[in-house]
Amino acid sequence: MSERKVRVRFAPSPTGALHIGGVRTALYNYLFARQHGGELIFRIEDTDSHRFVPGAEEYIIESFKWLGIQFDEGVSFGGNYGPYRQSERRDIYKKYVQVLLDNGKAYIAFDTPEELEAKRQEIPNFQYDASTRTSMRNSLTLPKEEVDKLIAEGKQYVVRFKIEPNEDVHVHDLIRGEVVINSSILDDKVLYKSADELPTYHLANIVDDHLMEVSHVIRGEEWLPSAPLHVLLYRAFGWEDTMPEFAHLPLLLKPDGNGKLSKRDGDRLGFPVFPLEWHDPKTGEVSSGYRESGYLPEAVINFLALLGWNPGNDQEIMSMDELIKLFDLHRCSKAGAKFDYEKGKWFNHEYILMKSDEEIAQLFMPILKEHGIEAPMDKVVTVVGLMKGRVSFIKELWDTCKFFFVAPTEYDEKTVKKRWKEDSAERMTELAALLESLDDFSLAHQEEVVMKWIEDKGYHLGNIMNAFRLTLVGEGKGPHMFDISAVLGKEETVARMRRAVEVLK
Repeated sequence: MSERKVRVRFAPSPTGALHIGGVRTALYNYLFARQHGGELIFRIEDTDSHRFVPGAEEYIIESFKWLGIQFDEGVSFGGNYGPYRQSERRDIYKKYVQVLLDNGKAYIAFDTPEELEAKRQEIPNFQYDASTRTSMRNSLTLPKEEVDKLIAEGKQYVVRFKIEPNEDVHVHDLIRGEVVINSSILDDKVLYKSADELPTYHLANIVDDHLMEVSHVIRGEEWLPSAPLHVLLYRAFGWEDTMPEFAHLPLLLKPDGNGKLSKRDGDRLGFPVFPLEWHDPKTGEVSSGYRESGYLPEAVINFLALLGWNPGNDQEIMSMDELIKLFDLHRCSKAGAKFDYEKGKWFNHEYILMKSDEEIAQLFMPILKEHGIEAPMDKVVTVVGLMKGRVSFIKELWDTCKFFFVAPTEYDEKTVKKRWKEDSAERMTELAALLESLDDFSLAHQEEVVMKWIEDKGYHLGNIMNAFRLTLVGEGKGPHMFDISAVLGKEETVARMRRAVEVLK
């Protein structure tokens, strides 16, 4: 038999913003598909109509677009295995529910919520299974005529999967190895509800994966307890030969490692857990996103890739192409991965350093405009080149280097106390006159002339430079002094120096 084509899927529910854990699952599916020359399917699992949130689907698609994760087929991408939205596949599911009923693998149950609640009160840890189903109202205990009559009368019912007790179910997991569960601990799961004529997740998932020829199911660890049920469903349909391989990814944990990462952790510690900013249409609440917080998409991808997987060496910085080459499900950890958001900032800093000054300048331009600054691109490129090593986010560039664009209006008190000496006003007046006399205001020439002047006059180098910095910047920060004056130009440099002398005297 020829090797099966790799087809994987990411199948979110449109119930709100996409959690960063979901993004990592999609990323691992994408890396796996690309590495094997396979296809990535985008499916929408909207069987739970009560939880549908308007705008969620568009938000999810926009998130992946920003991150550079590309789908080959699915909702909004087209393809030959559609429809890809579960709510549009009702008739398909009905057909397969009937197959299970006809083959005695499932049965119809009429128990009302009240009856089920009464059973729970009566039997501790009640579970609808082989030991209890015979005492319930279902097609296994009621005569066929009564079942038909109840359905004809429009009585609501569910279809339950009939699980045979005391059978060892083997799930082969690419990350965890062989997982064995005894079927007696499983309940007869609901597969279909007549109330909305929709299947539950379990049935829809199996039918879709089979019909869409999915070869590998790569999903979060929270689905591991459902895997034995899914294996039994494949078996019940007679699809065991083409059953996909499973890989259950480790959970993303809170930064301290205690429990699953949640939105509350992000709110509490000040980091996003969603790729893009999310406006909840029901509550009006706005949640921060990685994009709006100033993260570069490449940095987010690199950071997420290493949460629960490693390439087997010390390499940390990897482009998408490198990740595709190196990714290996067998190198995913079984244990949960701590969400180290500080490391996320570190990655962003590294990616800012790797980008060209021109690229960063383009991204910084809108921030300058927000502050009312219209600056020539070549100046912005130079400033970015001097300052990008000092920031983790592009938006931090403004506070770090606004003095290049706006003259100081006040002077930091502590710096004045420490750096402005009795003779500073006199020395700065001298230095301003010297700089004004230069025809060549290049960095190298300024430095040569000023250093010679300090030496000839026998002045204290540190005192001169500290006062010079205070006049141009307004505080004791910034890069090399002559870098600053060269960018500001002669006129602005001299004007700032004279103004500082006036104010500080």
